[in-house]
Amino acid sequence: MSEIELLESASFPKELMEKVASLPQKSGCYLYKNDTGKIIYVGKAIKLRNRVKQYFQDRPKDAKTKVLVSKISDLDFFITDTEAEALILEDTLIKEHKPKYNILLRDDKTFPYIRVTNEDYPRIFSTRIIVKDGSKYFGPFTDVRAQKYVLKTLSTLYKIRSCNLDITADSIAKQKHKVCLDFHIKKCEGPCVGLVEKQKYAENIKQSVAIINGKTGELEKQIETQMLEAAENLKFEEAALLRNRLSILMDYNSKQKIVSTENIDRDVFGIFRNEDYACTLVFKVREGKLLGKRHYLIHNVLEQVDAEIIQRTMESWYLESDFVPREIFLPCEPADIEYITGWLGEKRSGAVSVMIPKIGDKRKLVEMANTNASQILGDHIEAIEKREQVISRAVISLQRDLRLKNPPRLIECFDNSHIQGTDLVSSMVCFEDGKPKKSAYLKFKNKTVLKNDDFASMREVILRRYTKLKFEIEEYEKAENKELFKKIPRYPDMVIIDGGKGQLSSAMEIFTELGLQKKIIVIGLAKRLEEVFFPNESESVLLPRASSSLRLIQHLRDEAHRFAITYHRSLRDKRTLQTELTEIQGLGDKTAEKLLIGIGSVTRIKEATKEELKEYVNEKIADKIIAHFAEISETNEENE
Repeated sequence: MSEIELLESASFPKELMEKVASLPQKSGCYLYKNDTGKIIYVGKAIKLRNRVKQYFQDRPKDAKTKVLVSKISDLDFFITDTEAEALILEDTLIKEHKPKYNILLRDDKTFPYIRVTNEDYPRIFSTRIIVKDGSKYFGPFTDVRAQKYVLKTLSTLYKIRSCNLDITADSIAKQKHKVCLDFHIKKCEGPCVGLVEKQKYAENIKQSVAIINGKTGELEKQIETQMLEAAENLKFEEAALLRNRLSILMDYNSKQKIVSTENIDRDVFGIFRNEDYACTLVFKVREGKLLGKRHYLIHNVLEQVDAEIIQRTMESWYLESDFVPREIFLPCEPADIEYITGWLGEKRSGAVSVMIPKIGDKRKLVEMANTNASQILGDHIEAIEKREQVISRAVISLQRDLRLKNPPRLIECFDNSHIQGTDLVSSMVCFEDGKPKKSAYLKFKNKTVLKNDDFASMREVILRRYTKLKFEIEEYEKAENKELFKKIPRYPDMVIIDGGKGQLSSAMEIFTELGLQKKIIVIGLAKRLEEVFFPNESESVLLPRASSSLRLIQHLRDEAHRFAITYHRSLRDKRTLQTELTEIQGLGDKTAEKLLIGIGSVTRIKEATKEELKEYVNEKIADKIIAHFAEISETNEENE
């Protein structure tokens, strides 16, 4: 029996099995897709065909894998030159597509790094943005105070420049720069004017990097030796400088937490689970001192085993970190220990010892990591519970009365406004957890609809709003540096269209066109009987008259109406202002607005004396205003 026939016996589609059988025996990534073409799982493999084939063979599988395989309708793959490239590509694809059956590690925030720039005279500073220009990055630092203390220590020890000048041998020779205040207050040695040799500055940077990496033991011995040599050669000023440097370094070391008497580098991983949540954590131990920690939060882990979670955490951590220690302590064996140790050994250019300690001080380190993970996860779950508690009763009531799967915490409501077909405008108000979120309100002046057509107006405003929002969300999801976004864009849980079936149908045309009909719950609200309509359903839903859910919807509708009317009136008033005041020669929009605010109305401006007008305009304009309204008055009298 051929390989394809063997696979077909498992009752999988022939086309899919042919793809599996034709996969190359090379390293790369494979992507499983469901019947709608959505990527549901991303994996890596040393040999693609062997790895993918295992999913479709009649062999024992865990519950998650069984469900995954039942959803696979198609697959795609990428070939890479090395296993390391496959790992990097897998991580990138998981972050980009967020597949349902992959373990998604989440950080509470974007942590800062220390950056050492790729320049002739490098700078050292904190950053949250990774720029691939040859600079070196150290971190991430979960404790910002610790990072600031490191930077302050380096600044005191080595007087690294803080300016952003482009300092080169040519710029120094041509005297393009001048020393700044930092030089005069002895915080910089003046590399911009050649007062410090490039070799000496590079040595300071090298020692700074050693301190960042926790490699201070050898550095202390080196500085002490240099200090004694300087003293023997009667270079007392240099010896004093080295003595002060040694004192600062020893003080810095004394404040690091000692977690091991062994002068060794190691990373210690921990894990803790609670129902459908998990937290993994890694301690960064250098020369026996705890320099920092990093944690990851994972949701939906009921069907995930610890081995897979630890494997994913290790891959994520060492993809970010340039340094791989000699020893790694784990609470359990990763899912593919041969792959992970091989990759780490290659990355370190040396042997890596991966251990699962069972007893003694080494086990206590792992237990300490587990305890810290437990505390972080407990705080995270408590924060989630607090957020859920702030959901108003009205939102919960609306979820119940409309039989929604989740509470509609973020709701957007739209309304149109016009008077006799002029100044067509629309409004959007936003409620979060049952309360107005006025910073998110939007107003629209119709651009394509020039007549009283509520259906067309609704289509235009929905198209403009959600085309832009969809673009913002897609840009956010693609961005590597998400901290550049001032706020995280997200779709609302519910959209309310103020109107009956016609307006709802018009809005749904656009939602369908944008592919958002399944992402957002959309309802229409008819004014006559306060009926709620769902798309493609003929029967309406009548909410209980005294229910808080109905009051919430009415509040949204009334607020949208108020906001639209207010905007409409402002446009109408502006148009009136332009026609009645700005017709006066020499009187511009800003001056007219100043008059209107100061005096109160066009009628009162007509009745104002010259002295009252001169409080806001010059005498020449005041005369023109009086003459203009006098001429209008005379014309009206003649017509009568």
